[in-house]
Amino acid sequence: MSQAHDHAITIRPPGIGTRVVSSLHRFVKKLADEPLGMAGFIVLAVLVIVAILAPWLAPYDPSIQSLENALKPPSLVHLAGTDEFGRDILSRLIYGTRITIQTVLSISVIVGPIGLLIGIIAGFTGGRTDAILMRATDIVLSFPALILALSLAAALGAGLNTAIIAISLTAWPPIARLARAEALVVRNADYVAAARLYGASPLRILLFYIAPMCIPSVIVRLTLNMAGIILTAASLGFLGLGAQPPAPEWGAMISSGRKFMLDYWWVAVMPGIAILLTSLAFNIVGDTLRDLLDPRHARS
Repeated sequence: MSQAHDHAITIRPPGIGTRVVSSLHRFVKKLADEPLGMAGFIVLAVLVIVAILAPWLAPYDPSIQSLENALKPPSLVHLAGTDEFGRDILSRLIYGTRITIQTVLSISVIVGPIGLLIGIIAGFTGGRTDAILMRATDIVLSFPALILALSLAAALGAGLNTAIIAISLTAWPPIARLARAEALVVRNADYVAAARLYGASPLRILLFYIAPMCIPSVIVRLTLNMAGIILTAASLGFLGLGAQPPAPEWGAMISSGRKFMLDYWWVAVMPGIAILLTSLAFNIVGDTLRDLLDPRHARS
């Protein structure tokens, strides 16, 4: 009898680490059935690795000028050619990956929590609070995102940090509206009603019962928005309001190469290809995450 009792005591539910590993295993297994999505994840993983290892992967220093090598076409020496100052374009693209990843991560860290917090507060509380927060969201949404970002960047001054702030201030409203829609559904769930009956405070319900259910949709929406964010950041760089020279920002590289477009196409085309591939990878990953995390959008 005591042996059975001791045996019962030693039984433990799976730990958090075990559940995380199990969930990750199921996610990878589902992802294996999405070859296009897997390709998108691989591209993004390569971009992150390139950004981290840029000093070791770049064949040349991206800032050193060599006028005798100016505007050289792609060759075995310079795989992507050189720009008007003789700088190796491939090396500048590799270092530019750092700027792109930094921009994407910084904006995600700012936009995600702000949009999620505003959305769940509006959806959970309702009434006047909901009306005020959603009208403020509608006001921001009424302005074209690129125009508003350009205005803010011009007012705050050119620079990478300014571009990140300007884009963040224009990118949170779609996240807030999505989080509000999710919160409106979740707040009427049975487990939320049970939590209220057991005396859980509104703050506890908001943070531990409603917010976790909204996070997957927010992550998917953030990933889908990354392509637009990259294009907006490149547009600011193209207009001289993003990262400043000699920083190898892709939009600024296109801007400097546009005047050589007819005779020396590679100066502008190579960074354009980098922007295209990165934006496409984020779109594919976002679409795949939506299919895997949200069964309402599962493919038939």
